[in-house]
Amino acid sequence: MNLRRTLAAALSVVAVILKKDCAGDDVADDDNDNPESSGGGQVTLASQSFDEAALVTAMYQLLLEDAGYEVETKLVDTRPAYLSEFPDAVDIVPEYAAGLADGLNLEINGEDAGAISTGDLQETIDAMTPLLEEKGISLLETSEAFSANGYFVTQDYSDDEGVTALSDLDGKAITLAAAEDCTGRGDCEAGLIDVYGIDVTLLGLGYASPQTFQAVQDGEAQVGQTSTLDVTLEDQGLLMLEDDRNMQPAQNLVPAVSTSFLEDNPEVEEPLNALMGALDNETLGELLVRVTVDRETPEDVARSFLEDEGLL
Repeated sequence: MNLRRTLAAALSVVAVILKKDCAGDDVADDDNDNPESSGGGQVTLASQSFDEAALVTAMYQLLLEDAGYEVETKLVDTRPAYLSEFPDAVDIVPEYAAGLADGLNLEINGEDAGAISTGDLQETIDAMTPLLEEKGISLLETSEAFSANGYFVTQDYSDDEGVTALSDLDGKAITLAAAEDCTGRGDCEAGLIDVYGIDVTLLGLGYASPQTFQAVQDGEAQVGQTSTLDVTLEDQGLLMLEDDRNMQPAQNLVPAVSTSFLEDNPEVEEPLNALMGALDNETLGELLVRVTVDRETPEDVARSFLEDEGLL
């Protein structure tokens, strides 16, 4: 009698195990059949730390978290600081087309490599395609939102020197407060020298950083670097100079993704492409006012925008 009970109990345990195994197989099959259940895991974002880049990066992070990913975000001062780790230790970068093209060209072909970007977006993408393939990076859809380097002076300097456009600096010697990676770039130091004939001494104080603004206001530098979408200049007594010789290339926003990561996680493409479609210069400029003037956090502004657009 005891033997029969023991045998029955053992058979019951086996049945339970078999049932759980079968159920697990069914769940796995269901997951494979349901594309909404894909996604998740770790993803690393990297971008620059100025307000505009931080805002767009916050949008990426919220969208990826909403898709089930655990997101690590790295914000650094210059593009080379993360480009050397991309795509090996970085999965996704909120990028600017021309900046990425010229950054890759310098990294792969050396410091003497000339700019490959132009004012034409498709030409710029075509020029960097071999470099993207060599690095193992894929681009998603570009946005019509466009943010290039802008150069500003104080209103007093503009009035005193008669300077309202970059061409008015032709033949002049100036000190430029700008990002450290401005050296040799066609949209920065090299362009100011070659296109505009300006004698440039560079102070590497950061892109649109408080130190850059302060240096210009204090007279340590005559010209500072910021974004063409910067809406804070007038309130600071500063004036954006016109790029009247069209030095700036196609700096459209675009998600750059590790090709291997994208192959393993194709579901990241849809929300990031939808974000690119929702952004334009007017919208991005208005959002930046909330960050740079109203001092809302990039995360709060990003969340309210994405919710308003139905992207979250």
